[in-house]
Amino acid sequence: MQLASGMLLVATPALQDPNFADTVVLLLDVTEEGALGVVLNRPSQILVADVLEPWRDVVAEPEVLFRGGPVGTDGALAVGALRDPGDPPVGWRPVAGLLGMVDLDTPTELVDGTLSAMRVFAGYAGWGAGQLDGEVEEGSWYVVTSEAADAFRDDPSGLWRDVMRRQPGMLAWHVNRPVDPDLN
Repeated sequence: MQLASGMLLVATPALQDPNFADTVVLLLDVTEEGALGVVLNRPSQILVADVLEPWRDVVAEPEVLFRGGPVGTDGALAVGALRDPGDPPVGWRPVAGLLGMVDLDTPTELVDGTLSAMRVFAGYAGWGAGQLDGEVEEGSWYVVTSEAADAFRDDPSGLWRDVMRRQPGMLAWHVNRPVDPDLN
């Protein structure tokens, strides 16, 4: 499947990098220069209210920072879903469909009410030119379509399994695949 903004990367059992084991990554930007995304299923224990207090009432449950990836963990970025596609807020950058990025420097009163959900991520996952294509070719990632709700689940712990289960054909079978098939 073609890499594009809004697609999901689902870590395969072959992926050995501990930063990405059992993760689901939402791609936010894919260009010839590289790709950027956030890990959707790694909530932290840090409340958004403790680090970005003005956004406390805008973020979706659970109201914690998510660990978006190993790059730039001292910064944050936000992903939101528009309530009305004809009414994007100030500081909105579309990603795919109703999903987009929210500029956290925007006053919250200009954003509140325009989003059906929002999540804040500390850090991101990034790949240089051709790097992600190589990882997909070597079998480290399944590339699948996303659903808007994937980014905003109340309990993201089962996201990997749920995304895999809804895939067509034999890809769904991988949900039960052992880490090392030779031991099966």
